[in-house]
Amino acid sequence: MSELQTKLPTDTWVDCPWDKFMQAIEDPAYQKAKCYYHNGQLRIEMSPVGPNHSLDKGLIVILVNLFGVAKGRPLKLLINCSYRKPGVKEAQPDVSYYIGERVNLAPTGSSVVNLDNNSPPDLAIEIADTSLADDLGQKRLLYEDLAVTEYWVVDVKKARITAFKIIADGGSQRISESYVLPGLAIALLEEGLRRSREIDNTSVSSWFLAIQS
Repeated sequence: MSELQTKLPTDTWVDCPWDKFMQAIEDPAYQKAKCYYHNGQLRIEMSPVGPNHSLDKGLIVILVNLFGVAKGRPLKLLINCSYRKPGVKEAQPDVSYYIGERVNLAPTGSSVVNLDNNSPPDLAIEIADTSLADDLGQKRLLYEDLAVTEYWVVDVKKARITAFKIIADGGSQRISESYVLPGLAIALLEEGLRRSREIDNTSVSSWFLAIQS
């Protein structure tokens, strides 16, 4: 067991200087962890991912991508991509998108995205099973500070999505229709999640596409 592993609790926010955060995320013990940093605190998520988390993550990606295809809206999808403001903050959303004309701003390469040199994504999505309170709380504040345009939290247990438009001068606002994907009602995605509890993804996709036509 590494020295860092014995000192850093996981799945909670703890006070930590940036250099120790950087040391932690390079530790092999946290190779498969999701890592966040905000207001001088780190959060390392080591909770196992269950089937419902994986299924909802996959379905949200399918439905958003289908909406992009149906409406001719360019999308660039990134899964578990880390975004870093060096020395200040870092986030690793489950799903993120660059949308419309901004798809050309989507980063490439194998390194963590440096937000000193790159633009943040238009949409960041967290799939919440055991982390719902944090995703709606401090992580939302983190994404506000990272200046993403829109942030969704998918509640796996209740098949519910809480969506926020990030306000340019600070804060966020609840929305019932996507701002970055006009015409996409959040309630429609929630209905897709509920249907997926009983039918397969292909059937849910067919239902969703029929509504878009």
